[in-house]
Amino acid sequence: MPAHENASRIRLMGFDVDGVMTDGSLYFTPNGEELKVFSSLDGHGLKMLQSAGVEVAIISGRSSRALELRAANLGIGELHMGVEDKRACLDALLARRSLPASEAGYMGDDVVDLPILRACGFSATPSDGHEFVRRHVGYVASKPGGRGAVREVCDYLLAAQGRLEAMLSAYLV
Repeated sequence: MPAHENASRIRLMGFDVDGVMTDGSLYFTPNGEELKVFSSLDGHGLKMLQSAGVEVAIISGRSSRALELRAANLGIGELHMGVEDKRACLDALLARRSLPASEAGYMGDDVVDLPILRACGFSATPSDGHEFVRRHVGYVASKPGGRGAVREVCDYLLAAQGRLEAMLSAYLV
């Protein structure tokens, strides 16, 4: 089934963080505090997706205070950090909502994301996602992680659901 058709059904969209919402670089202060750089363009895409009724979830293998703050800033309630089995996490989210996997999507960038990517109705990776992952997802963004790839996927989903043009036109008023 084409990615566009699958995207039209998505009601829950999950995202990895390092390499997807960020460029994958890990920055540490001398005290050991982790710093992350997020794109405001991506952030607005996530907010648009939520306002269109698509629930956003973050499922990450790493934990960080910076991510907690970013998720809160974006109003994302489904924040799952330090997750070793992302597929099981997704399955639990879907079970609580009585949603089939065909109505869920995920964006990841590395081979550890393949089990969750292959379980979803819609799967995506940034342009700089691992080459093996790019071969096994439905949509490869033209932009790299942390540099607009998330926004591109949000816009793609909104367009597939027939909502993007109206949402963008609202800014012309």
